[in-house]
Amino acid sequence: MTKQVEKKRDGLVGGLILIIIGFIALANQFIDFDSLPNLGLFIVPGIGALLLLMGIFTRDAGPIIPGGILSGIGLGSLLIAGPFDGFLSTQNEGGIFLLSFALGWVSITVLTAVFTRKTYWWPLIPAVIMGLIGGTVLVGGVFETALTLFGKLWPIALIALGVSVLLQSVRKQAS
Repeated sequence: MTKQVEKKRDGLVGGLILIIIGFIALANQFIDFDSLPNLGLFIVPGIGALLLLMGIFTRDAGPIIPGGILSGIGLGSLLIAGPFDGFLSTQNEGGIFLLSFALGWVSITVLTAVFTRKTYWWPLIPAVIMGLIGGTVLVGGVFETALTLFGKLWPIALIALGVSVLLQSVRKQAS
């Protein structure tokens, strides 16, 4: 695709997003959104969806990254305040939220693989970490005990890594 066509498409998508945001801001002046229950819960996932669409249409990973993050956070908030409201313990709400947030990170890798020239694999790191923690929180039991233990012992791994880096630095200077 030529640069001229890309610039034209980027301008169209950017213009449409500005128009949508403008309509929402204008409607906010005439509609009492406070009287509509839970409408605020749709703001974050709505912005996330707009960013994802912008990234998909422009084939640019730039908007896809924050779009995936905001969409995951928004999905978690919607699930907790929507269909699961009042049915989950606070602990399970945290698990659902983390799994939704992890899904948002996974969407970055999937959407960049499908719609952009370069696939971003690094979002899978926070996705796996959040997914494991969220799943552990939901399952509980021995997994929760292991997570608690890991939460207390992780500084030891950090100290060991620091000692290793220092030793390697000393060895390089000695040789």
